[in-house]
Amino acid sequence: MQSSSVSSSASPRPLTDYGWDDGFAESFASFTGQGYVPGRVVRVDRGRVDAVVPDGNGVRTVLADTALVATGDPMRVPCTGDWAVIDLGEVGAGRDGAVRALLPRRTAFVRSTSSKRSEGQVLAANVDHAVVAVSLAVELDLGRIERFVSLAWESGAQPLVVLTKTDLVDPAGLAHLVADTETAAPGVQVLAVSSAAGEGLDVLAAVVAGGTSVLLGQSGAGKSTLANALLGEDVQDVRAARDRDGKGRHTTTTRDLLVLPGGGVLIDTPGLRGVGMWDADTGLARAFSDVEELAADCRFHDCAHATEPGCAVLSAVDSGALPQRRLDSYRKLLRENERIVAKTDARLRAQLRRDWKQKQALGRHMVERKRGARG
Repeated sequence: MQSSSVSSSASPRPLTDYGWDDGFAESFASFTGQGYVPGRVVRVDRGRVDAVVPDGNGVRTVLADTALVATGDPMRVPCTGDWAVIDLGEVGAGRDGAVRALLPRRTAFVRSTSSKRSEGQVLAANVDHAVVAVSLAVELDLGRIERFVSLAWESGAQPLVVLTKTDLVDPAGLAHLVADTETAAPGVQVLAVSSAAGEGLDVLAAVVAGGTSVLLGQSGAGKSTLANALLGEDVQDVRAARDRDGKGRHTTTTRDLLVLPGGGVLIDTPGLRGVGMWDADTGLARAFSDVEELAADCRFHDCAHATEPGCAVLSAVDSGALPQRRLDSYRKLLRENERIVAKTDARLRAQLRRDWKQKQALGRHMVERKRGARG
């Protein structure tokens, strides 16, 4: 079924504000002439997505069904930030069209789910900056920052750590907290901001202008407040964090893609209780580049940095050049990552075995049919 005349004649150029460029246009080229239009997923909800599509010289938001791209693989389901091929001719009850395909993702921020099935979950796609919001209303958790930064590097996006609610900390204490964060995130820009006092927001706005940014962090980290400050209006609901632990109340319940007035788009996400590692070897190497550089000088190339003689990493810990906490965190995340990779590989092997058995059974069935036919 062909799309409406308005949709098929619309140019995708109005989608530029949402991140559309020549690269995505090239990916969409094979679908040109089939009556489909490109659209960016701005929200996902129970088998359907809200997507912005071109409409004449502007854009409009449509509700599209995702049944046609349902594969059972959580890593391949549509996600906020995806670019999709939308069929506006597939109109049905309560929907404006259907998602026919997803364009290849340039980046994807993935965490492991809390289920026992060892599955990955894509939190945001086609992201340029992964903004990790950390509240200073509670004790700074450097290990959690290292976890987020590792996954951000692995995603292909540029991580950025934003320390929020700095108005609750005295200047001397803030300087130490920033320094500690910079040590835990080498090569990553660390910004200190206060939405209440309006401090540091101009720098953050300049960093995220252009491209796509995703806001990540725990409930109560101030993500929605940051989003409203960057948008210049109260778009996202904000509630006070609990006094006893600084945690929020999950005011953001979906991952929403919002256009920034200074250019670029922002994906606001619900608070994350857990961010499990997910096949993040490269991300860990980037997040712990200081440890990796030291390890290059170890006597043994396979040094585990435990009790081996000539270990440059342990020497750095002994001299105080490398904090013991940093090495402990590195070991912990490595072990966790190795476990998830092992489980994933085991799941893949199990799937291959199931496929092989099904093909075997099908082969036996065909042989029996041929024998019956000859009889």
